[in-house]
Amino acid sequence: MAGVNKVILVGNLGADPEVKHLEGDKVVANLRLATTEAYKDKMGNRVENTEWHDLELWDGQARIAEQYLKKGSQIFVEGKIKSDTWQDENGNNRKRTKIRVLSFTMLGGRPDNAGGAPQNNNYSQQSGKATAPSAVSEGPAEDDDLPF
Repeated sequence: MAGVNKVILVGNLGADPEVKHLEGDKVVANLRLATTEAYKDKMGNRVENTEWHDLELWDGQARIAEQYLKKGSQIFVEGKIKSDTWQDENGNNRKRTKIRVLSFTMLGGRPDNAGGAPQNNNYSQQSGKATAPSAVSEGPAEDDDLPF
């Protein structure tokens, strides 16, 4: 039986993306994403629990992240869990779990210093390339049957 490895997160970046330009025009961006859930405990006190997630974006997505994402940006992420194992300089076995981003959508308003950000902001990884839907025109909407 085949398994499913899918992650969906909505959160805010804890820092600007860390972007590395590698050989062969490859680019990787590492992001720290905070997700916070809030609830009331038995005493009625509001409790917030924040989890931090390490995200990894490649090539076109990494370039978009470098250009438009900043600390505090809110994003919707779809990806998969990926674990890396290695031995550190002392011979200790180490393991890190991260989210390999397959698609992301920028949420909320434009972050500061991101003028010119595309209107339609959904980016998915397909065949090693980030693709963005065509830009939304800024002209008046065409007539339709919607009541609003």
